[in-house]
Amino acid sequence: MKVAQIQKFGGPEVIELVDIEKPKPGKGQVLVKVYASSVNPFDYKLRNGAMKINFPFTMGLDVAGVVTEVGEGVENVSVGNKVYGSAASLAGATGGFAEFAVVPTGIIAKIPNNIDFNQAAAVVLTGCSAVQALLEHLELKSGQKVLIHGGAGGIGTMAIQIAKSLGAYVATTVTGDGIEYVKKLGADEVIDYQNQQFQEIIKEYDGVYDTVGGEVFEKSFEVLKKNGVLVSMVAHDEKKLAEKYGVKVISQFTKVTTERLNILAQYIENGAIKVHIDKIYPFDNIREAFVEQEGGHVLGKIVISINH
Repeated sequence: MKVAQIQKFGGPEVIELVDIEKPKPGKGQVLVKVYASSVNPFDYKLRNGAMKINFPFTMGLDVAGVVTEVGEGVENVSVGNKVYGSAASLAGATGGFAEFAVVPTGIIAKIPNNIDFNQAAAVVLTGCSAVQALLEHLELKSGQKVLIHGGAGGIGTMAIQIAKSLGAYVATTVTGDGIEYVKKLGADEVIDYQNQQFQEIIKEYDGVYDTVGGEVFEKSFEVLKKNGVLVSMVAHDEKKLAEKYGVKVISQFTKVTTERLNILAQYIENGAIKVHIDKIYPFDNIREAFVEQEGGHVLGKIVISINH
């Protein structure tokens, strides 16, 4: 079977398509025939050397496909089930950029019944990130105000829609084509970060969801009310700033779980979330997909079509 691997750290050019033997599912695992995956910022950060990994390394997190084999002790998933979830090599799976992937059952779930494989692959990590941040960390409620940074990106796309469905007032930072894009997603207040300073425009917010980091993270403290919550996907805890402003800071590392995927599926099935795919690349063109993703002008997600 074909997989996308790296043998060393570097740019998109280090990604190679190679043939390896199809893996076998072990206890508590299933084998998934992968129809689609998608590119996440974590993928290229890993490829650039953000974490220590063993080579050769099969890349890819998100997968959507069909279960073709089940390992010992698997009861909640059957052969023929359409599933989506994480096939991250670092999470006990065999890598998502592959024609087949072995995946532990705790990080997959049945695909929402109103979307296809490409759409399902586009929402795994981004959707679970938004569910974890908004529902668990921010505990966002109707009538509250939340600022979502990077609203046009993969996570922002999910977060705006979930926040609106919860009845929150949503402000977001974007620029360029992203401005009209996030308005269509339902954002109440759109701030063009190229021409406006968000911390001068909004105040007394209940929560901030930061997918950008750096100065954006630091300035975000200024928009929160006392006891507000700042969740960041990028920055680490800033105890001093948190104490100064009287707010809570949470550094989030997203974990894809069956439970979060099932919550996400409910949002998708009831129409609260529409999936937005910027482009679909065939597996053979995976390097080009990375170049596009890293160019920074993607609205929603870039999907890799694999077994179509």
